[in-house]
Amino acid sequence: MSNLFNKMIGRTRYVVFRLFLHLGGGEVAPILGVLNSAGRDAIDADGDLEVLGEGLVEISQTLLQYDEYWLSAANEGDVLWTEGEAGDYVNELFTDSAERYLSEPDYSSDSGLNEPLSIPVTRNVIVMITVAYEGEVPELETDLSNVQALKEGLKALINLHYKHRLKAIQVHFSPAQLGDELTSDQLLQYYPELIPL
Repeated sequence: MSNLFNKMIGRTRYVVFRLFLHLGGGEVAPILGVLNSAGRDAIDADGDLEVLGEGLVEISQTLLQYDEYWLSAANEGDVLWTEGEAGDYVNELFTDSAERYLSEPDYSSDSGLNEPLSIPVTRNVIVMITVAYEGEVPELETDLSNVQALKEGLKALINLHYKHRLKAIQVHFSPAQLGDELTSDQLLQYYPELIPL
């Protein structure tokens, strides 16, 4: 009822949304390259929403191409009626995502340059996408723990960028550094909300 009332009085509806997607298998390592590239671009762009949106589109398209490796997912979010509340919730989710196991990348230019090249193959990747947007997007405001709903949700994220409705974009991923591994036990410990697809 309050949703309808807020619409009638012309208040802006903000949605803060976070998606967790777990990909597994010996072929998921290339996804880390796309994620790291988008991360570097985001840092270079100093938070420019257009550049962040292009990175989100590239990440979403890559995830859609790798759908056979999707193992589990979860999503959460809330509808808020002030930009300040939405911003606070985005910050809360950002902090939570950043504190997750192995989700801090190292973009310093000389990291690992003189180390021998023998890196374990990453078999598990977690991608955490947090966005804030204006309006309603039914494809995101539902349970995304099945493959078809998740595909529609990723396409909706792409459309939000092209419709210029995104207000905030954050992407975290684990493992965030080449050579780090995320084990099955660590998945259970640090990402307990994941639901098998």
